[in-house]
Amino acid sequence: MIFGMGPLELVLIVVVVLVIFGPKNLPKIGSALGKTVKNVREGMEEGSEDKSDDNASPIESHDVEVVEDEDDADAPEVADETVFCSQCGAKNAAGAAFCSKCGAKLN
Repeated sequence: MIFGMGPLELVLIVVVVLVIFGPKNLPKIGSALGKTVKNVREGMEEGSEDKSDDNASPIESHDVEVVEDEDDADAPEVADETVFCSQCGAKNAAGAAFCSKCGAKLN
């Protein structure tokens, strides 16, 4: 039993695959599937190697950059540039007469 399926179910799956793809296309599909699995495994191995390299090198104190908190008082108001639809709540341009999502008239 593979994946909880008996031999009859496996034969049925093979027959359906043969009918759908045809016997000429099965080697191509198998090759493409094998290459995909190989690429995924290689990618996962590279990812685990990168993580182990990152953990091996400690961060030096001079590598850290301190960023000051910026004051957003000079930022323009976004509410003046947009209007929200009373029907659907979609965001629309301030000069729009109708909602771009539902078509309702904007106030």
